[in-house]
Amino acid sequence: MRVGIAAIINAQPDMKVVAQAGNAAEAIRMFAETQPDLTMMDLRLPDRSGVEAIREIRTRFPKARIIVLTTYEGDEDIHQALEAGARGYLIKGMPHDALVKALYRVHAGHRFLPQHVAEALSARMPGSHLSQREQEVLQLLFAGKSNAEIADMLSIKEATVKSHVSMILMRMNVSDRTQAVVEGLKRGLVHL
Repeated sequence: MRVGIAAIINAQPDMKVVAQAGNAAEAIRMFAETQPDLTMMDLRLPDRSGVEAIREIRTRFPKARIIVLTTYEGDEDIHQALEAGARGYLIKGMPHDALVKALYRVHAGHRFLPQHVAEALSARMPGSHLSQREQEVLQLLFAGKSNAEIADMLSIKEATVKSHVSMILMRMNVSDRTQAVVEGLKRGLVHL
């Protein structure tokens, strides 16, 4: 995938790939060394999430222009990437002209969100944001853990787990744990 993207970029008369990285640590290091005009970042990296890498780069280099290129289409993935500082969000498999258009648009200082990405983001329900602890509980629900197992793993009381599960169900507008996991997958709150 990376080789193909680099070929598309290098085929543009006024663009050149200056670095490529295979993980977040390498991307952060290479960004610091090359300080490119634009950076494309996947959200799924072998050592940590692309969102974490975006945050670190933007903390050290606030003017960094980053476009996400990923398979994740959930509203939470999009929200987290933009909140971290991404200026564009593309889904892998989009037409080449959309990629080039995004590069020019973000380079000019604008955002780039294709229609379906903008729609997914706008469909994000107000008040649906999960706290860090609720996200941890949802991840453990996804792993098939019982309330007692979750309580033990997080060193909290089972009643507290039940309270977190109730809040998750309410915030996600679902009626049971299975629906919460399915909705979490759709929204990008948990990943396979």
